[in-house]
Amino acid sequence: MIEIKNISMSFAGRQILSDISFVFEAGKTNLIIGASGSGKTVLMKCMVGLHKPDEGEVFYDGREFSKLNFNEKRSIRKEIGMLFQGGALFDSQSVEENIIFPLSILTDMSNEEKRDRANFCLKRVNLENVNQLYPSELSGGMKKRVAIARAISVQPKYLFCDEPNSGLDPQTSIVIDNLIKEITHEYKITTIVITHDMNSVMEIGDEIMFIHNGSKLWEGSKEEVLYTENPQLIDFVFATRFMKEIRKKN
Repeated sequence: MIEIKNISMSFAGRQILSDISFVFEAGKTNLIIGASGSGKTVLMKCMVGLHKPDEGEVFYDGREFSKLNFNEKRSIRKEIGMLFQGGALFDSQSVEENIIFPLSILTDMSNEEKRDRANFCLKRVNLENVNQLYPSELSGGMKKRVAIARAISVQPKYLFCDEPNSGLDPQTSIVIDNLIKEITHEYKITTIVITHDMNSVMEIGDEIMFIHNGSKLWEGSKEEVLYTENPQLIDFVFATRFMKEIRKKN
């Protein structure tokens, strides 16, 4: 579980986040939704320690991140998996080398153990016999699956996914969504997904927080989002679904 309390953040006098509190539960896909520029990614960076918020606290299973010393923070970072928006694979490394990379930094595994773990993770994301391929030889969906395999290679307690379906076609997006949800439930991971894709919300949204102009305006389940009376959320939901229908027709 990750809990954030009263997170506020500003840059150059501009308020980016305002007094945001939320509980991200273990074993669930917790979604942060909102339009581009609403503050979703800044909030995620505050949660993982890339930004220090002006106010507020972040707790990892009761451990207040800001009050921990260097080694204690490093211990928590070892428990975090990251799935970046573009996949962020190393072009000069093979698939196997990409997955082994965090294992080499964060674990004391032998080379054989790291290869075994890479094979296990690739099998888990339904990719086999691609170990020696390079990112340039993979499709967009395969790259995202490799990125997920790398993210779960360290057996994380916490998984952060930043726009995991960015640049993917609708069918591949569903595959990635379902994979994230399956892994979350299977390993009881606290998963946070940043997205503005309403299809993802309806597919995998266990718990949802809506951010608008840096403030939390709504929270609830994917069932509740359809019956919300929040005007900003209504605008966001129907604008997003309308645009997707237009793209499908074209």
